[in-house]
Amino acid sequence: VRGYRKNKDACVAIKMPANAFPTGSGYGTGWECVRGYREANRSCVALVVPKNSHLNSAGDRWKCDRGYRKASSSCLPIKVPAHGYLADSSYDQGWKCDRGYRPDKGDCVAVKVPANGYFVDAAYGTGWKCNRGFRVSNETCAAVEVPANAFLVDSSYGNGWQCERGYRSVKKGCTAVDVPANAHLDFSGNDWECDRPYRKTADRCAQP
Repeated sequence: VRGYRKNKDACVAIKMPANAFPTGSGYGTGWECVRGYREANRSCVALVVPKNSHLNSAGDRWKCDRGYRKASSSCLPIKVPAHGYLADSSYDQGWKCDRGYRPDKGDCVAVKVPANGYFVDAAYGTGWKCNRGFRVSNETCAAVEVPANAFLVDSSYGNGWQCERGYRSVKKGCTAVDVPANAHLDFSGNDWECDRPYRKTADRCAQP
């Protein structure tokens, strides 16, 4: 029965400390501490709940109230800057900036969106991105110069454009791919490969 455990051919009483109750389990100590207490050195010690905090749902730990954050064994008030608000999270600084502002050294500063850009909600970074066809250049959005026989690509890396099929990137432009005899454009469309059973030798396709 609860409060006892099997020991050979008998049921012996489980030795429980004060402020504990039997779990009915045949494993472990066979007891747990009541709400508001925690196990320490095979005994149950009362939890010291600091000011501006409360017991968690399990009753074995405490957590800070909304608007406060844990600092060692106490709960300190969260300092929310101007143009900010309390966040429903115990991580980071505990607050977020209003729309149109971004965090910067404990404050919320206005996001200055350059021409051809738009505002984005972000905890880090500038708080804005460039429109399609433009790229970040210092604090502005510069137009992507797309050469002939190329098209725009949505990528923050590279040139911001890609050559059409049958052309390859050379410096800042697109040059037609010179496909030799017994060859064809490869899967990318920007280079060539030999027809089977030919093999590439320098700039031509030769029989093996």
